[in-house]
Amino acid sequence: MENYEKTGYLKNDFRIFHLKDARKMDIAYHYHDFDKIVLFLSGDVTYSIEGRRYELRPYDVILVNAGEIHRPMIHSDMPYERIIIYVSSGFMREYRDENYDLSRCFQEAREKHGNVLRIDNLEKSSLFAVCRELERSFSSQEYANGLYQKVLFLEFMIWLNRALINNHANYLENEVSNEKIAAIVDYINAHLKDEITVDGLAEHFFVSRSYLMHLFKAETGYSIGSYISEKRLLLAKTQIQNGMSVTEACYACGFKDYSTFSRAFKKKFQTTPKHSGKII
Repeated sequence: MENYEKTGYLKNDFRIFHLKDARKMDIAYHYHDFDKIVLFLSGDVTYSIEGRRYELRPYDVILVNAGEIHRPMIHSDMPYERIIIYVSSGFMREYRDENYDLSRCFQEAREKHGNVLRIDNLEKSSLFAVCRELERSFSSQEYANGLYQKVLFLEFMIWLNRALINNHANYLENEVSNEKIAAIVDYINAHLKDEITVDGLAEHFFVSRSYLMHLFKAETGYSIGSYISEKRLLLAKTQIQNGMSVTEACYACGFKDYSTFSRAFKKKFQTTPKHSGKII
């Protein structure tokens, strides 16, 4: 197993980590440009994702889409144990046709604002058994181990989606930490291609500008401007990887000036927009 990188970089199609922290930690709000699955095993934890909170129980499955702001809120020194799987969004797109889509669980999580799955008897399921075998495979040097890992991961995703399709899993009801901030987050994500200003948001949601800025920062860890910019960059990267031209992606994602977009993109992803089309 590799050591867990707090910065959350992913250079492979998928990676798996088994973590156990024996003391209370304060983890800041953050996001990734890849998808993440967390199998929660133990702890006293509330998970916050895009302004919504989930009270976790052992064996809950957390689905975090690329770009979603999230953090675990750890309430005590009870050991916080979980298995984390990082997944390249580009890799997931390879396993989609008219008969199946292995990213279905992530899409439904986004659409239903239901990022946590509670699966019947997960600890006794084939899904969990495959996950543990996948974990063990990363410390193995057996013949064709890389291929075996890929087969195990695909089997894991098949079982996860089957649990949803066969109604063996339920999306957990979330507790909105602040109804207005959750609505603002939803509004921003639905209008990234449009012009969005703090003043416009304040007017639309009937709050003062200063109150809005303070509350948004407190609930998400980001300023409104930073949040919008980061989301637009992530959207632009996805659009380019999906075949859109760099110039078209710039303006389609809400940027008004190409040079500003290009500088921000390079600073964020350490590459230029035109060299980001290859999914790695």
